[in-house]
Amino acid sequence: MKKYISEMIGTMVLVLMGCGSAVFAGSMTGTVGAGVGTVGVALAFGLSVVAMAYAIGGISGCHINPAITLGVFLTGRMNGKDAGMYMLFQVIGAIIGSAILFALVSTGAHDGPTATGSNSFGDGEMLQAFIAEAVFTFIFVLVVLGATDSKKGAGNLAGLAIGLTLVLVHIVCIPITGTSVNPARSIAPALFEGGEALSQLWLFIIAPFVGAALSAAVWNYLGDKK
Repeated sequence: MKKYISEMIGTMVLVLMGCGSAVFAGSMTGTVGAGVGTVGVALAFGLSVVAMAYAIGGISGCHINPAITLGVFLTGRMNGKDAGMYMLFQVIGAIIGSAILFALVSTGAHDGPTATGSNSFGDGEMLQAFIAEAVFTFIFVLVVLGATDSKKGAGNLAGLAIGLTLVLVHIVCIPITGTSVNPARSIAPALFEGGEALSQLWLFIIAPFVGAALSAAVWNYLGDKK
């Protein structure tokens, strides 16, 4: 149970800090010195992963992302029961993080660009969004699988490598979809946002899983001892 709780806490922190940066500091028009922009939001997500990797990595491996859990499962590093429980607690943690953000937005002044940090795509941009989410999840999960490999991995530097990769992915993908590459991160804000975010949620679940499955297949080949 400790590893499941760790995944819940880690995902809560990721959503609270990552989506929170978009909600409160993404861009504040007319406010001098305020607003961190795309790079700032990207750093918030990446640094959240780095922080949690060194906080709970030794307990659960710090997946805090169902797509990563799928990749780990498909490479034979965990069983189906653990994979399912990881995903469940990741979603619960994400919902807790979004609930905190919702409470903060609802109880104070807020004039930022988004109220929840939910993902979305514009009219006629569904294919672009699907390709982006699948490809960037593929890259991200491939780095995770490689960096955490018991023999070929980066050891204690894995958390830093993974966090920086997430920063890189966000810098490119934020203008396209707001960047998901993480179904739990998308599910929770969409539940609070409703409307279009909820109707488009399927893409931010399926595309990252497709990318994760592809990365697992590639790593099973690249990491093969033969």
